[in-house]
Amino acid sequence: MRFILLGPRIFLMKNGVFFHEDQASAFSGQAMTDTPRDTIATRISKALADRIISGELAPGARLRQDHVADEFGASHVPVREAFRRLEAQGLAVSEPRRGVRVAGFTVDEVREVAEMRAALEVLALRHAAPNLTPTILDAAEEASRAGDRAPDMHAWEEANRNFHTLILTPCRMPRLLAAIDDLHLASARFLFSGWRSEWEAPTDRDHRAILAALRAGHVELAAAILARHVQWVGPRGARAALPRKAKPGGAAPGR
Repeated sequence: MRFILLGPRIFLMKNGVFFHEDQASAFSGQAMTDTPRDTIATRISKALADRIISGELAPGARLRQDHVADEFGASHVPVREAFRRLEAQGLAVSEPRRGVRVAGFTVDEVREVAEMRAALEVLALRHAAPNLTPTILDAAEEASRAGDRAPDMHAWEEANRNFHTLILTPCRMPRLLAAIDDLHLASARFLFSGWRSEWEAPTDRDHRAILAALRAGHVELAAAILARHVQWVGPRGARAALPRKAKPGGAAPGR
């Protein structure tokens, strides 16, 4: 693991994959400004989010505060904070007299997330473009290649998110990037649901086209390709996602 300075931002390289400084704090388990309680809540929310995204915790599964507190050796205070974070990310819901449960999702929500990502990522890319150096674009190209070589969907999703992070982080708009990160979590969950039964690593021509446009200085072309790219909901999504009023189920996301 090592840190690399790319323009005005610090990136962590772990196992050949780059992460921006905000993501890097997740590996140490603590952001510089976190209090101990925040650190425990962050660790709990991340662990539960990983289980929800991978499908280990199914939609509707109850998140019991006492069980989670026992598992992590924590009091109920950081557990409640972790649950609030999961709710804010759309991964959990709090229901009167039923407690906190894993949130389900419908095809409408898959499309909503894809459209929100398209709008926000295009905004970020337009602001990031003047700050994208050849070094950052080279790192993004390597992330795209890593996705092409991914042996499973976990590795592909990590490489895919890394690509988007690299080209968007130089926008220097932390609130916007935080919102995009939350949407990526939702997209990852849809992805895992749609691809759970079988996996084949896709060759991402859109990533290559985005990089080619950025290298040529054609920012609006890159933005148009990015918007189309993240709004795409594949055939697995159309088949697996449920109608608006149906019970929670699976879907495949924009990428």
